[in-house]
Amino acid sequence: MTSDALVTTPDLTATSTTPVHAAGAPGAEWWRHAVIYQIYPRSFADASGDGIGDLPGITARLDHLAALGVDAVWLSPFYTSPQADAGYDVADYRDVDPLFGTLADFDALLERAHGLGLRVIVDLVPNHTSDEHAWFRAAMAAGPGSAERERYMFREGAGEDGSLPPNNWTSVFGGPAWTRVEDGQWYLHLFDTRQPDLNWEHPEVRSEFEAVLRFWLDKGVDGFRIDVAHGMVKEQGLPDWDGTVAMVEGTEEAPGDHGDADAVADQDGAGASTGAGNRGPMFDQEGVHEIYRAWNRVLATYDGDRALVAEAWVEPLTRLARYVRPDEMHQAFNFSYLTTRWDAAALRRVVTASLEASDGVGAPTTWVLSNHDVVRHTSRLGLADAGSRPKGIGHDDEQPDEALGLRRGRAATLLTLGLPGSAYLYQGEELGLPEHTALDDDLRQDPAWFRSGHAERGRDGCRVPLPWAAQRPGFGFSPTGATWLPQPASWAAYAADAQDGVPGSTLETYRTALRVRRELDLGTGSLAWVDGLEGADPSQVVALVNRDVLVVTNLGDTPVRLPAGVQVLVASAAVDADGETVLVPTDVTVWARTA
Repeated sequence: MTSDALVTTPDLTATSTTPVHAAGAPGAEWWRHAVIYQIYPRSFADASGDGIGDLPGITARLDHLAALGVDAVWLSPFYTSPQADAGYDVADYRDVDPLFGTLADFDALLERAHGLGLRVIVDLVPNHTSDEHAWFRAAMAAGPGSAERERYMFREGAGEDGSLPPNNWTSVFGGPAWTRVEDGQWYLHLFDTRQPDLNWEHPEVRSEFEAVLRFWLDKGVDGFRIDVAHGMVKEQGLPDWDGTVAMVEGTEEAPGDHGDADAVADQDGAGASTGAGNRGPMFDQEGVHEIYRAWNRVLATYDGDRALVAEAWVEPLTRLARYVRPDEMHQAFNFSYLTTRWDAAALRRVVTASLEASDGVGAPTTWVLSNHDVVRHTSRLGLADAGSRPKGIGHDDEQPDEALGLRRGRAATLLTLGLPGSAYLYQGEELGLPEHTALDDDLRQDPAWFRSGHAERGRDGCRVPLPWAAQRPGFGFSPTGATWLPQPASWAAYAADAQDGVPGSTLETYRTALRVRRELDLGTGSLAWVDGLEGADPSQVVALVNRDVLVVTNLGDTPVRLPAGVQVLVASAAVDADGETVLVPTDVTVWARTA
């Protein structure tokens, strides 16, 4: 909750503070404070040797995650799929694709994870199916007017002969959002042609997905990440729209907004939107909330605080908070935070707005910096416009400053983990992995690359298989050295075994931060902004207190002096310490408290 009471801490007696968020209970539901690690299965670890990651490979590497100190893992889709969109085109929601293994392999993974104290969240893709799903095949065979077609968004075309799409919507991946079939009807696909949108007004669709939830809950999963959680219900009548359905990078300015007075409209410090929202009649419709209230009731019949997390690219933050009201979802990714530039004032504003919006509905804020859909944050922060959001980076695009991006990326991570709430990590960020920015365009597989007419490089660069062993073929990703996408040679220095036990390495920094975060209950902590540190320019420094821990991120050119007598708990890079004096250099985050 928000608080008007002054927050004071023993190590900040000379510093005023501004309270924002009061501490919660350390024993609260696990999802309120958990650090959750995203596994992209095809790129995490390969046990079979075919160069594509699989479930047995994940199981064999779970010790790495337990040692890292995360609380749970989120698995991107591993279901039966023709892989037109890397598994986000699901043909069977109750089985494992042979690429990744079997249901028995999943059961073994779940048992091993739970044995290590790791919870498991699985991905659910309810906005669309694969065109190879049994329902869509039946719809295509049944023809216009059939009950089978009612499960999808089939419509007659516009124009005298129906040869025009039913409306002017475009696909998130580029090109039209409608495809015409041989009998003359059109079907909607907000993503790839091979991903037909379901009709969520149909009762069979709703009952089917509740049954899918129960199938995986009965197996023992701890929750679900909901893909395109804001996109399942469309505005009645499917009206034309003058905006662009962008790939959530938000480079297009969409007309209109939701009118919330407290919208965070200038989070990037330049008076422009962060671009963390999809808008239009195909997104964020009121009807989605009825679906999630029903799903919440399903999860409530199971023990263990099962959780739903929304992938909802929605702005403003007050609008996003509606997804995590007490009877709906439990978490919602904070993409407004992810899209905020490397700017102290902007970061402070978005954190304040995020906590206030989440507190207003009694939910945690769920922080995130990277995932399988965005350029890795170490590379975004190495661009001239630090923290901007290119739609992929190719060999002839601006190349990030790798060293600067890593330094800022580590600082951003330590700031993030120092905030109260839950946090998600994307596989490989604990190694400091940059984007693969020199990937041969001929090897790209992301449908966005093809449907945009090669205007968008797409997401392959953040999906390259992980480096586990510096001296092994394929950096130990596969027993044969095969990798479905090539790894940069420079990744040898980032390999897990090259960093394990090395003081100051990115891997050891993450391990230390996660251990301290858990020991000091920072996830259920409080937050107060520190209004003044000696010699610090407030416009260049993010400084806060969480419980009794001082978190300072220096984005300016001048070192920041910490209060006398503090003990540094963890730092994103080396700090200058001389007796009682601790100086925080540029692009560094430090956690400290009274010794």
